[in-house]
Amino acid sequence: MQPQSRPGQPPHGGPSAAHAAVETAIVPCTGWHCSHLFYRFDRASLAAFTPAALAEGARQFAAAVDATAAEAPRRLQTWIVAGHKADFAAMVLDPDPIKVDAVHQRLLAGPLGAALVPTYSFVSLTEVSEYVPTVAQYGERLVAEGETPDGPAFQAKVQGYAAREPAMRQARLEPEMPPWPNACFYPMNKKRKVGENWFTLPFAERSRLMAEHGASGMKFGGRVSQLITVAVGLDDWEWGVTLWARRPDWLKEIVYAMRFDEASARYAEFGPFFTGYVAPAERILAHCRVNA
Repeated sequence: MQPQSRPGQPPHGGPSAAHAAVETAIVPCTGWHCSHLFYRFDRASLAAFTPAALAEGARQFAAAVDATAAEAPRRLQTWIVAGHKADFAAMVLDPDPIKVDAVHQRLLAGPLGAALVPTYSFVSLTEVSEYVPTVAQYGERLVAEGETPDGPAFQAKVQGYAAREPAMRQARLEPEMPPWPNACFYPMNKKRKVGENWFTLPFAERSRLMAEHGASGMKFGGRVSQLITVAVGLDDWEWGVTLWARRPDWLKEIVYAMRFDEASARYAEFGPFFTGYVAPAERILAHCRVNA
């Protein structure tokens, strides 16, 4: 016989009281929603537009991706995309996923929506990686590298890291987009193959490999900025990597250099690469010859 629940108690087999007390929401506990959205223009459909319809379409297109509009998400950036994979892209971040997706819906609902073909999307969340060390873990790493715990150099490094850590974590959860013109996006997985299964490695080994990988990336500080978002349980790939660079060849150089790290060379799998150039709506339309 099943025990009877008391008033206010979840039924047998239901959620615990502790879980029932947690507020439900579509806003994450930490971090923001992030979408990378890619589109191309259907030239045959555009040919049917009158000059007046094109002009109105251009106006509403620009309004849909206006980062300063009252309904705009926290972060919104548009790119001209090179190659046949897309004509343009929008990268959108906000705590509210409906606000993120509203950019996509406004683009499709506008007059130019009939001539827009979505070609790819990636849905993810911002996060602080589990491999970003705490202050204590950073100190342990210094000792493992030969630093003396009582030495002044050790103390200075630990204090400096402790001062940087809160801002560093906040920058991963609520990122700013650097004002650099060159961008690249690609999704990636960690391998789950026999003999090369990232998820069966001990945490200490994974942390060591990611520290090596991060050290390679830091050599490009001031030239390339990176944002990694997590899509585990949200999209087909596990992580998305967005890079911005002051010069386009530095995108090539950082990806090439980091391919030699064991975490990448042995355990990483990559999806399609999209190369973009940061541009406002008006420049995208002019570049794509969507003119009245």
